[in-house]
Amino acid sequence: MLQRIFRAFQYPDFRLLWLGACTSTIGTWMQILAQSWLVYKLSNSSVYLGLDAFFGQIPIFLFSLFGGVFADRKSRRNLLLASQVVQMMCAFLLAGLVETGIVRVWHIWCLSFTVGLAQSFGGPAYSALIPTLVSKEDIPNAIALNSIQFNLARVLGPMLGGIALTKLGAFWCFALNGVSFLAVIFALLMIRVHFVPERKEISVFESMHEGLRFIWGQEGMASLVALAFLLTLLSFPLITFLPVMARDVLHGDANTFTLFLCLSGAGSVIGALVVAGTQNRIGQAKRALLVMLLLGILIAGFGFSRNLVLSTLLVFAAGASLMIVFAFNLSLVQLRVSDAMRGRVMSVYNVAFRGGMPFGSLVSGLLIKETSAPAMMVANGLLLVALGFYFLIGQRRILKL
Repeated sequence: MLQRIFRAFQYPDFRLLWLGACTSTIGTWMQILAQSWLVYKLSNSSVYLGLDAFFGQIPIFLFSLFGGVFADRKSRRNLLLASQVVQMMCAFLLAGLVETGIVRVWHIWCLSFTVGLAQSFGGPAYSALIPTLVSKEDIPNAIALNSIQFNLARVLGPMLGGIALTKLGAFWCFALNGVSFLAVIFALLMIRVHFVPERKEISVFESMHEGLRFIWGQEGMASLVALAFLLTLLSFPLITFLPVMARDVLHGDANTFTLFLCLSGAGSVIGALVVAGTQNRIGQAKRALLVMLLLGILIAGFGFSRNLVLSTLLVFAAGASLMIVFAFNLSLVQLRVSDAMRGRVMSVYNVAFRGGMPFGSLVSGLLIKETSAPAMMVANGLLLVALGFYFLIGQRRILKL
């Protein structure tokens, strides 16, 4: 059983990059926790909190298509190295601003935008690099294990970040995140890259159009991309506004927020393990849509809950459900694309998946201002349920995947 779940670890390069990425992502989640709490503390505004998430994600929406083209034309390892260095410098700069006491919300917004810009080029390169480190039959397992490292970091990062934030201060969360980038930089320098993109004679825009045409021509691919956007549009605010739910609705503190983040990450690890252990790929889209219905119910239930124990259980289950939907959806896309086209296709997918985050955060933040955080959670959950039924009934072609 364990051998089946972790079979992609038999590839040394994948294993090394997994460890480096996990270490770096732990640092990133330490920063996310401290940064969210710092923005809310400085501004006392859910709108400003939503804007921070917006500025961090909007560059990915705007520039990932260009990042995907470069991932199919340049060395994916070099693109990733440049992305990691920029993010490391931003972490150290934010640590310096906090330590000197001159940090302002607009400083954080600018750095969030810069990090998002770096990720818009590094994200497609990483998504395109991972499948080339394993054989084709192990790509779904590699995707699930990659999700595990990300969500394992979502457990350990907030847990360590919560300790550092309450005991040492926000400076150490940002500084340790900067140091953590050294692990993934080392891994990238050590791995052997098995696929190097060929030099392209066509222009950047022609190459981009080629990728879009490929997606449109593949049955069900456009629906998978649209689903990725709508999924994050409605579900990501659950994570963005956990500080509001923790402090204003459940009357907790930074420890309550940390607990929610850890349990959401733990649930995602369980969800990724379920996907990693799944061998039957038939009907994967249908299973993903059914789990999305459950996800909507859980988010709406979290909005209604005023009990801390019940809320923690709902956050845990929502984390597991979200990861199952995401991993199934992503593996369906990765299995239908060649290495030469992978960077461009994954950049479009990343635009959709990551693009839903800033718009969802911005709209939900405004909705909270006009109504309340619980009302926003309930509305998003019910819309997810409606979306799941629409794809199950009105977009039946996707069920063939």
